[in-house]
Amino acid sequence: MKLDQIPYIILVIEDNPGDYVLIEDYLLEHIASPEILHATSFCEARELLKENADRIQTIFLDLTLPDKSGEDLITEVVRLARKQPVIVLTGYTDASFAIKSLTLGASDYLLKDEMNAITLYKSLIYNIERKRSVMKLQESEQRYSDLFHLSPQPMWVFDTESLRILDVNQAAEKHYGYSAAEFYELTIEDIRPKESIAELHRIIEHNRANNIDFSKSVSKHIKKSGEVITVEVLTNKIVFKGRPARIVLANDITEKIEYIKAIEEQNKKLREIAWVQSHVVRAPLARIMGLVGLIQDEVMTEEEQNEILQYILTSAGEMDNIVKDIIDKTKEIDFEKERGSGINSPESAIEVK
Repeated sequence: MKLDQIPYIILVIEDNPGDYVLIEDYLLEHIASPEILHATSFCEARELLKENADRIQTIFLDLTLPDKSGEDLITEVVRLARKQPVIVLTGYTDASFAIKSLTLGASDYLLKDEMNAITLYKSLIYNIERKRSVMKLQESEQRYSDLFHLSPQPMWVFDTESLRILDVNQAAEKHYGYSAAEFYELTIEDIRPKESIAELHRIIEHNRANNIDFSKSVSKHIKKSGEVITVEVLTNKIVFKGRPARIVLANDITEKIEYIKAIEEQNKKLREIAWVQSHVVRAPLARIMGLVGLIQDEVMTEEEQNEILQYILTSAGEMDNIVKDIIDKTKEIDFEKERGSGINSPESAIEVK
């Protein structure tokens, strides 16, 4: 396999030595000579970011550090990173927290248990390119047309006063199911569920009141078919044909969220199996052991022995049914994993389509 020759400069904020070595090995599988900076605490990361702010291209961030963790950690690192994408590395499978990390400014998140060399490399390249595209839009409106219409992700421009859609690219037409002519008849309220419209107006008013150029949020959108999807929305203030407007890049993260929910469901079933093994199986097993002990220690008539043997047989049958139930539940989990290894897997979910 040909290695990527670009000399990426990457900051890895990770206090677990084993996890850091694994991340380093994964990066070296696809990149010839990356410069990897390593911080084991928030304080170290802060100093490295101050010294190398203009050099670092991507930040991989573990959510639990000795001196800061969780939401506070994401907020501070995103603030210090400024323009660099921050990719969260987490062992959590909580879907709401994963979404929250995006609203706090993280560019992406990867589950450590599902991470491998290709997913790490794809996330690195994807987020660098996405950040680069957004920066180009900010730096030069002259490049707008090519970046907009040739983007592989859905994009549109809307009027910040009327909320009417003013321009749309082919990726948005394909993904949402509307033709360009149909889009031009819509406002951005029309592609939102009714219950999320109030939040939409809150974001718009917040951006207007604080004169915010670039913003990021996660919301629900509705396709023409009626399908509701979860979308990471990146917007930037522009002037379009003399009108105050915002350009929008919509990243559909529905598959990622569904994959996390599937993992949570699998974990629930595994906990159920563990409980059955530790509690339910013990009852017939204890009876069998007790009955065997009676046969060994007591002088019994043939009739009594036959009765006890019947009890043992009944308990063995009960245990057999429990084991079969455990096997069936395990097969269900295996089937769900196989089903999730395709379109719903993290690797396919992060690909730019």
